[in-house]
This record gives sequence, C-alpha cells and structure tokens, in this order.
Amino acid sequence: MTAEPFTAAVPPSRIRGSLAVAAGILASRAAGLVRQSVFAYFLGGGAGADVFTAAFRIPNVLQNLLGEGAVSASFIPVYSKLRASDRPREAIAVAAAVGTLLALVTGALVAFGLLFAPQFVDLIAPGFHGERRDETLSLVRIFFPGIGLLVLSAWCLGILNSHRRFFLPYAVPMASSATVVLALVITGRAAGGFALARAAAYGTVVGALLQFVVQLPSVLRLLPGARPTLGLGSPDVRAVLTRFTSALLSRGVAQLSGYIDQILASLLPIGAVATLGYAQTLNLLPVSLFGTAISASELPEMASATGTPEEVHRAVVLRLDAGLRRIAFFVVPSAMAFAALGGDIAGLLYQRGAFSHAQTVAVWATLAGSAVGLLGQTMARLYTSAFYALGDTRTPMRIAALRLVLTAGLGYLFAFPLLRVLGFAPTWGTVGLSASAGVAGWIEFLLLRAALHRRVGAHGVPGALVARLWSIALSAAGAAWTVRLPVRAVLGDRPMLVAPTTLLVFGIAYLGAGVFVGIPESLRLRDAVRRRLGV
Repeated sequence: MTAEPFTAAVPPSRIRGSLAVAAGILASRAAGLVRQSVFAYFLGGGAGADVFTAAFRIPNVLQNLLGEGAVSASFIPVYSKLRASDRPREAIAVAAAVGTLLALVTGALVAFGLLFAPQFVDLIAPGFHGERRDETLSLVRIFFPGIGLLVLSAWCLGILNSHRRFFLPYAVPMASSATVVLALVITGRAAGGFALARAAAYGTVVGALLQFVVQLPSVLRLLPGARPTLGLGSPDVRAVLTRFTSALLSRGVAQLSGYIDQILASLLPIGAVATLGYAQTLNLLPVSLFGTAISASELPEMASATGTPEEVHRAVVLRLDAGLRRIAFFVVPSAMAFAALGGDIAGLLYQRGAFSHAQTVAVWATLAGSAVGLLGQTMARLYTSAFYALGDTRTPMRIAALRLVLTAGLGYLFAFPLLRVLGFAPTWGTVGLSASAGVAGWIEFLLLRAALHRRVGAHGVPGALVARLWSIALSAAGAAWTVRLPVRAVLGDRPMLVAPTTLLVFGIAYLGAGVFVGIPESLRLRDAVRRRLGV
C-alpha cells in the first residue's frame, strides 16, 4: 500500500482471465472443502489425521518446488514472449523440452524420495514416535508417485495458462477430492484412523493421475508436432533453465516456511498438526481465489508486454495496481471473517462426526492468527508474478530466504516461550505458528514492494482505501454478530444452521457499505449481481 493519493488511471479491467481462474479455483476449493469436511467427519483431530497431514507435506515439497510456482516463474514468461513475437515453432519446441526435462527430474526425485523416506519422516515430524512414525512412513511411500504426477500436471497448467485457458487446470483438482471422499466412504469409520488415512492416501494418488490425464489431451492439441527432446542447445530453453534455478530456490525457501510450522506443530500435543492443517485449508481459500487467480491470469499478460523498458514498466504497473486493488477488496473481508466469524466457518465445514466443538474452537483461534498476515501474503503473490514477468527470479528468492529465517525464529518464539509467558496451554501453539507466519508474510510483502518501487517507480494501493476497506469489514462483522447472538440463542450451537445466516449478513453488509461509500469494486460487483438477476 501507499499513502499517496491514487491518481493513475486504472486500465479497463481485463478480468475475464482472473474470473476463469477464480471459477476454476472456486470449484476446486469447494470440492476440497467437501473433502476436508468428510475427512474431519471420519478422522477428526486424532492421530490418524496427524499422520495423514504430516505425510502429505513431505512429498508435497516436489509439487511445490517443481510444480506451478517454478514452472510459472521460468516457463510462462519465455513461452508467452515467443508466442507474442509470432514464433510458434520455437514456443512449441521450448514447451516440449521443458516437459521432457521436468519428467526426467521428477522421476529421479520420486525414486530418491522413496529410498530416503525414513530420513524425511524424522526430519519433518521429529515429534512422531512408534506407531505414529511407522504409519507416517507408510503414507509417505504411497504419496510420492502421486506427487510426481501433480508436477507433470503443473507443466500442463503452464501451457494452458499461456494460451489463456485458465478454467480447466484450476478446476481439475476436483478429481482428487472426489477420489479421496470415495476412498473414505468405502473404507468406513469402523476401520479406524490409520486405515482411513491409508485409504485417503491411495485416493489422493488416483486423483493425481486423473488430473494429469484429463489435461493432457488439451495440451497436446496446443502443441502440434511436439516430440520429447532435451533441447539444451536452444537459447530459449537455456533461458527457462536459468530462471528455473532461481525460481526453484525461491519456491524452496518459501515452502520450507510451511515445513518449519509442520516441524514445530509436531512438537505440540496430539492434534496440533491436524488443527494447523484444517486451518491452512481455509486460509488458502482466499489466497487461492484472489491471490493465485489474479497472479496467474496477470503473469502471461505482464510477460507479453513489449516496447521500450519504460513502456513495459508502465504496462506492468497499470496491471499490478489494478490487481492489488481487487486483492485488497476481497482479502480484507476474508481476514475479518476469519477473525470474527472463524468459529462459524470451521463449525459449518468440520463440526460433525469425530470432530468436536473444542476442535472447532482450536481451528478458529488458528484462523484468527492467520488473519494477521492474510492481506500481505496474498499481495506478495502478485508482486512475485510482476518480478517473474520482468525476468527477475532472484529478488523474490532473496526475500523468500529472509522470510524463512523469520518464520523459524518467530514461529518458535510465538508457539513456545511466548505462550508459556502468557500462561496459555501448549495446545494453543498453533495460534502462535499461524500469527508468526502472518508477520513474516507482511515483511516479505513490504520488501517486495520496496524492491519493485526502485525498479518501476511509484505504484500501489492507496493507504486510505485500505483503511476504508478495513472499516467497512469491521462494521460488517458487527452486523453479523448483532444477528448471530439472537439466532444462536434460538437455534443453539448448531453451526449448520447458524453459520449460513451470519456469513450471509456479513457479505451483504460489506457489499452494501462498499456501495454506500462508493468503492468501485463494490459498485461493479453490485452491477454484476443486478445483471444476473435481471434487475
């Protein structure tokens, strides 16, 4: 954000791409929330849920390192520039070479992961012993091949995004959610937590295979004549590899932040790893819907900008500012909802079966902690895309490395000594972990913004606008609680009945207040709703 008045003309919003990404992510996340709700019903917050959450994060490093982030940073800018320069043959050759290299590297790393799975378990979950460790090891070996397939799916995503075909690659993870739900239902609660965790793991692998198979035909149609090749003699392929190295390191240190939280949570009482996982699923919803959607759709647009360096910088700034405004408009109320209404959100999605009210409260508290840095973390994603579009993968890497150090230090401080000083039980350590990650996220955002300011000049969302959005979100939360108290008095502690009412009031109040004070995004959203309703 910036305190300076916003005077630059915002370009007509080309929001079709971000809407397509958002629609795909919304469909995928909705399916994911159903999966998590079913998972919570069957496994609750016990040892089986801990084991599954920990095991999935270990091989998931492959997807996060080699997958969407690194591919987007290195491949999409080069591929999009070739297509914008009317060089389709070279673009296809680059795509084929990147796919071949990615398949070879992923295959080697999957084999490495299977071989050294025991060491990975000891590293990422040092607090697990006995049966919990053995079950985690078993699940890691199931997960690794599936994660390799998800990396190849990320290559498909890069191709489709570059061709502005956004919906399919972001919606296709619904397949994985469906297979996990099916596996849990077939296995049944009577099987026990560890057996259910294994069933969910096998369902995840089948879903990963479906994700790749569903996207592949569309990708092959966009790459006529493509053949497997290393293409190391091509300067364009070398450009991708050069950027990929920095992007890989950047993604690596960024992902290590999440793994540090995982390690620290494993040292907390049983259920902490699962609580953190449930909260992170909800926290990622606005980050994905607004941060990822806008960043993914804007990356090929910013990377395709041509002209003098000054003209390219102006094009990037205009798209960046418009994207930041949209992110702020949607993420500010998301953070407020997590803090003020997180209990209703968690209860609506999870509180049934093996998932108790006490666990709902624990997830709410963890969500409230994550609300601290939600806006900064989400805006940082768009800033990272701007650097990638400008061919700079090193600056995000260096800043992500600093964030890693902050996450480790602040995470330990907030989750252990500070908690003891304040007199809280160790079970509240997940709140400290989520809040410390938010603080580190804000610092990352501020450093990215300062670095880009030095490169392209003044930009950003006016501080006055952001303050107005927070005020509106706070008033909307007040309206929701005004309704919530009498509704809960009548209906009791039934999240399935109470939560829809309070969340609906919150949304309507936020949109209405935004329209009243003339927030442009509120007015556009109101007009879109009117058109849909034919008013």
